Amino acid sequence: MEGMKGRITPREELLGLPKTVHGGQAWRTAGIEDYSHNLNPFGPPECLAEIVQTALDGVGHYPDDSCAELKDVISKTFNVGEECIVVGAGSSDIIRNVPNAFFNRGDRVVIPRPSFAEYTQQCRIVGAEIDYLDLLPEDDFRIDADRLLEKAAGAKAVYICNPNNPTGRIEPKDKLVRIVRECEDMGVLVFLDETLLELVPGFVDNTLSGMVSRFNNLVVASSLTKSFAIPGIRIGFGMASPGIAESMDKVRMTWNVGQIELAVAIALLRDCQSYVDHAAGVMAEESEAMNAALKAVGFPAGDVSDSFFYFNSLEPIGMDAPEFKARMMTHGIAVRDCSSFGPEFSSYVRYSVKDKERNCRFVAAVDSVLNG
Repeated sequence: MEGMKGRITPREELLGLPKTVHGGQAWRTAGIEDYSHNLNPFGPPECLAEIVQTALDGVGHYPDDSCAELKDVISKTFNVGEECIVVGAGSSDIIRNVPNAFFNRGDRVVIPRPSFAEYTQQCRIVGAEIDYLDLLPEDDFRIDADRLLEKAAGAKAVYICNPNNPTGRIEPKDKLVRIVRECEDMGVLVFLDETLLELVPGFVDNTLSGMVSRFNNLVVASSLTKSFAIPGIRIGFGMASPGIAESMDKVRMTWNVGQIELAVAIALLRDCQSYVDHAAGVMAEESEAMNAALKAVGFPAGDVSDSFFYFNSLEPIGMDAPEFKARMMTHGIAVRDCSSFGPEFSSYVRYSVKDKERNCRFVAAVDSVLNG
């Protein structure tokens, strides 16, 4: 009778769908300095331990599912109404909520390539069809707004990561506003991921978070993961017009954010913004020097990054990303092999800017790998 039992099969959309591959595990290897991630290089603020310790008093109770206090802090920090905010367990939770709230099977979604893989994954889970907009080396991997808007016609949504992950390119605000406005005219949702933007000087001038109530088609995602270097504490949020936010909140898991996460987010956003600003300033100051030093030892570095991390091809030196990554690991340094963004990026690596001392260590390791 055992062999006659029915087999439980997953939804059709999950058949053959691979699990997405992300980085961020170099910390498991002793003695490795991780340049593969794009976190605040100074680590979590020193006050974090005290915040967590105090928050432990509340773990015997259910968290406030409305996240009222946190929404109040986000509202004041990002100049957006509380009714426009949805809180999640990291920005990945917001990325998941959008397809679940708005996409039907067969809907077409436009996603630039390369870009964060989780956009594609979550859209495919609900049966959406992906229409990639290839970002081209000859365009410096920047979005061609005309090409994007041409593809957007008749689509359900457009995804934009600003800065782009993995390229580090930042799209100017006026270009993004044009895209959002013209997509609104076409009835197309725009998902704008600003998770990395706070670690770039001039955030207030570049963000679209304060504009979400002006558009009926814009979702801006943000997170504390990168800016405060706390990927192990899952807290993020989405900002959108009240109608969009309400729909996203309906598909949000109840109690998706715990007591500790709420306490950490409230305290850091309220009291520690200068910590983020300091890190952004240091990386901006050190980026040009690091890039010039890499060129001096023969590394094929391009122009200075718009952001605080780099995306460069090793093709000019005849090396692929897995080989370079392995050689750098022998020097105690992890870089991101960008093959996971697609086979066409098998020669590309991503690495982040840190402080002067650690950047010098990175350059010395590259020099040893290239020149012996």
